[in-house]
Amino acid sequence: MNIQWYPGHMHKAGKEIKEILPQVDLIIEILDARIPFSSQNPMLNRLRADKPCIKVLNKSDLADADITRQWQDYLEKTQDIKTLSLSIEQPEKIRQLPDLCHKLLPNKQANDKLINTLIVGIPNVGKSTIINTLAGRMIAKTGNEPAITKRQQRINISNNIILFDTPGMLWPNVENKNSGYRLAATGGIKDTAFSHDDIAFFIADYLLKNYPDNLKARFQLNTLPENESSLMDIIGKQRGCLKAGGHIDLDKTAKILLTELRSGTLGKISLETPEIMEIELAELILLQEQNALKKKARKDKWKRTINTP
Repeated sequence: MNIQWYPGHMHKAGKEIKEILPQVDLIIEILDARIPFSSQNPMLNRLRADKPCIKVLNKSDLADADITRQWQDYLEKTQDIKTLSLSIEQPEKIRQLPDLCHKLLPNKQANDKLINTLIVGIPNVGKSTIINTLAGRMIAKTGNEPAITKRQQRINISNNIILFDTPGMLWPNVENKNSGYRLAATGGIKDTAFSHDDIAFFIADYLLKNYPDNLKARFQLNTLPENESSLMDIIGKQRGCLKAGGHIDLDKTAKILLTELRSGTLGKISLETPEIMEIELAELILLQEQNALKKKARKDKWKRTINTP
């Protein structure tokens, strides 16, 4: 999948993060609980070094609770960070963040010093709502469209904590194509940047394999269709998404499936597990190694060609 969306302000945000990190004591990264791996910023993992980090799994009300717990255990064990699972419907849990910041930096708390905190997250992950809840007032603009925040902000949320807010940021190259599909499916990428039916077919296949009971309940199915194409046909016919001649309007059908996934109408669904990501990462590493070998072979062939008299 090729994501055709990387606005200029995101490039600027990436530069600003690199510049501000030396001043930062702690990092809060807001993740989408349905896709904790695909929604984390790989650049941030490389740059944060040993700075304390809290990863907030937001939108947990839309995610599979068992899988969210698996992700919390996995992230805390493999990345040496703290996690907090919540939703914007739980302001009391959001307000636990300052206390957690102080616990991770006891020397700052003991000396009554300011804690400079960088808060980051992909577009449409709910970061602005969390900031407003922490500040107790409307500071960050919120909305259901990606890329609402477009400039860096410095926010004093009391408790001796300063938040440095940056625009919701994707990265130019999503190496794992399935992560690209998941980002698009959950609303982290503007709908104009991809084909709806392409994403919907990916999601339909995943739901058939991992959440068959949700599909049966939502679409009143006695038996499951054989494949994602048949499922899309069923949904299209049920919802009257028909073109002339009785053909299914795939774009309309796809939008319905994606809308119901994002809203939670299909139930609490997580689109990746630690086990799935371990497998996909191993496959990605193998692919990168194969591509590197091919590139070297082409380069060696070119050298032989120009050196041949």
